Amino acid sequence: MIHKEAPYYFHHLKDDIPAGIVVFLVALPLCLGIALASGAPLFSGLIAGLVGGLIVSWLSGSQLAVTGPAAGLTVIVFKAIETLGSFEGLLVACILAGILQLILGYLRAGIIGAFFPSAVIEAMLAAIGLILIIKQIPHATGYDTSYEGDESYMKESAESSFLEIFDAFGSVSLGSVIISVVALVLLILWNTSWFKQQKFLKLIPGPLVAVIWGVTYNLIAQHYAPEWAVSSQHLVKLPVAEKATDFFNSFVLPHSGYLAHLTNPDIYLVAVTIAIIASLETLLSLEATDKLDPLKRLAHTNRELKAQGMGNIISGLLGGLPMTAVIVRSAANINAGGRSRLSSFTHGIFLLLSVMFFAHYLNLIPLACLSAILLHTGYKLANPALFIKFYQKGMSQFLPFIITIFAILITDLLKGMAIGMVIGLFFVIKANFQAAITLTQEGTHYLLVFNKDVSFLNKALLRKLILSIPAQSTVTIDASKAKFIDHDILETINAFMAVAQDDDIAVITIDLQGKEKLQKHQSVIVLKERS
Repeated sequence: MIHKEAPYYFHHLKDDIPAGIVVFLVALPLCLGIALASGAPLFSGLIAGLVGGLIVSWLSGSQLAVTGPAAGLTVIVFKAIETLGSFEGLLVACILAGILQLILGYLRAGIIGAFFPSAVIEAMLAAIGLILIIKQIPHATGYDTSYEGDESYMKESAESSFLEIFDAFGSVSLGSVIISVVALVLLILWNTSWFKQQKFLKLIPGPLVAVIWGVTYNLIAQHYAPEWAVSSQHLVKLPVAEKATDFFNSFVLPHSGYLAHLTNPDIYLVAVTIAIIASLETLLSLEATDKLDPLKRLAHTNRELKAQGMGNIISGLLGGLPMTAVIVRSAANINAGGRSRLSSFTHGIFLLLSVMFFAHYLNLIPLACLSAILLHTGYKLANPALFIKFYQKGMSQFLPFIITIFAILITDLLKGMAIGMVIGLFFVIKANFQAAITLTQEGTHYLLVFNKDVSFLNKALLRKLILSIPAQSTVTIDASKAKFIDHDILETINAFMAVAQDDDIAVITIDLQGKEKLQKHQSVIVLKERS
């Protein structure tokens, strides 16, 4: 399959390789931070990132989704290690979770992602953009507490996240501020029309320029003005392997001890939890990635579930953390110009090379550079124009959009999306109520039309419309547009027709019979007129 698609990937090579480098720079500290927050060995985060980039990228149903260890799973992983008593137990649960995801893929469970309304998906993107901004402002000033939570969904609580901003201004690093501000200016300039028109500059992604600027500034400042430099605690921290064998020795390969964990019933509960949460986050990320894709491609959700399943099986076998498709890294990929799965694969290649050979040099990168990249990505996701667009669409779109954003900010991704779905469903049902049955008047003649299939959910509206018809009227009930009419609806019409004579109402029905088994009526019922 890769061979057949090779010309396609070569066509986007100039976009994908620079984008892959940017994703690698963003993913690197997050892989380490998420492993730290999960109470797992640091290298397990890198293994998950490597498997996501090198393997899942080619199996994935999406051209642009980036897979790796996810902050949304940190609490689950931390508790799982505690419950199962060892990191080894988590690895077995990760393998079982991958098998469950494979089964879900073959059962075509990926269709679940299609049931999320557009307003809710757009709200998720905007909320993640706001979270990135809130989370990255402290790091842009040189405040580096809980870096592992920077792509999470306010997991420590919204209050603590906002408090971090105020704490950050009490411990400002002048060098970090200079780096992040200049990097942001460069990113903004790189997105202006003039820069985009320059053939040479188009070949260099803005985020890469921001990183080069940060490293260059800090090296010069360390030599000539140490007080303006960034200290080592504000730089990327990657484990440095003394020799290549150190890298391979870090893998945790399966052994006979794994079988003992299969007798622990808790391991199956953990596996099911990881499989469900990871699959839901993946499907949500895929829906969001499709909306950001400049080429407007649609991802194959069932193929993605299979890819994630294989990824988690392999990651567990090698000693890595569970993984999902991650919208923050996917958005950074698209923002950096990624066009195909080659960009995600490139990020995996650079993760591998960095761990094996270049960790020492990558540790020169200031975290403020990465913060600027994520701040810029956050602004693009939560652009004020997006809020204006949904406001102009009306309350039925704006309320689900804005409520979902606030729900995600004060809870987490899945709870916020669930709240958004409920609000969105309310407006969908309300709209369907209004559109399914309409009543129009012309003089004393009323036309009651079923515009689509009607169920018991439309019963309340039907009763309301029937009760609004005055005495001494003629009513035509047109059901020609409906292929199905629920028994409760027909029963309500039957009851109305039985008592209509008391108010001298003549009832005419069109194509009402045969939609559901019900006592047949004459197509025209003329009731006695009041003298």
